[in-house]
Amino acid sequence: MDNILEIKNLDLFFRSDDREYQALYDVNLSFGRGKLHSIVGESGCGKTMTMMSVLRLLPKTAFIKNGEILFNGENILNYKEAQMRDIRGNKIALIPQDPMTSLNPLYTVGNQLIEAIQAHRKVSNHQALRKAREVMDLVKIPDAENKLKMYPHEFSGGMKQRIIIGMALACNAELIIADEPTTALDVTIQKQIMDLISEIQKETETTVILISHDLALISNYADTVTVMYSGYVVETANSKEFFANPNHPYSNALLNSLPGNSSGNKLNTITGTPPSIREIINGCKFHPRCNLAEIGLCDDKIPVLEEKTLSHLCACFKV
Repeated sequence: MDNILEIKNLDLFFRSDDREYQALYDVNLSFGRGKLHSIVGESGCGKTMTMMSVLRLLPKTAFIKNGEILFNGENILNYKEAQMRDIRGNKIALIPQDPMTSLNPLYTVGNQLIEAIQAHRKVSNHQALRKAREVMDLVKIPDAENKLKMYPHEFSGGMKQRIIIGMALACNAELIIADEPTTALDVTIQKQIMDLISEIQKETETTVILISHDLALISNYADTVTVMYSGYVVETANSKEFFANPNHPYSNALLNSLPGNSSGNKLNTITGTPPSIREIINGCKFHPRCNLAEIGLCDDKIPVLEEKTLSHLCACFKV
């Protein structure tokens, strides 16, 4: 498969109180060109930090100790900041989590779209305005001419998110990272936004990596599913195979906790909580919460991500 992005042996740490705490452990991922990929897991599992490592937009206390990030075959961890500025928004675009705070309230939507376009393209104001109109049409916002003159507070949350998606598309990025793009929206609007992202992805053959905690949402859209837990990749497979045959106990627990998979009126839950990066857990990080854990094995050794069936990788001793 032609991979647009490969992450190899990525280790990420945070500095705090003169100590270093590891947040990502030997992350290895490949993303095929022109597909919609998903990375799922509970809050704090490392999915956002993995993608922020790709964009090199990490907190000041975070640093990458080992690994490679290959975008179109080139290790962008070796790039200088000026080279990364050329990539961000231009070749790799970000759809942030909260549309309510992602737009500047003091400028019209049109001004912000034009600024985004001209930041990466040497075009005139007239050409940028024409591109902004095209983008508004692409994300299905009617009456673009008048809407471009409006301010963010005049739009609903769903419309704001469409504008954010439009900004990501404005420079024809090859890769779009969508970080929980529907979190702040109600259920009906969530589906509309996901339908829009999926439709645009197919039409433009853009690669999309969708960060989400919502397996039910991504089940209808993703081509591949990667599950992360406490800084580790614990399972990765194509979507159809994953939902038909989840391997890792954590993946099974996530799926069983969905409302449609619970029995009676009681939701199935996963016991305990994900560990903090300061917490030391020997062996498999999930073993304190796992009903398959074997004492002397799972609490002693770290399972390796390996192929269990064709193109279905899992890190578990009991599978």
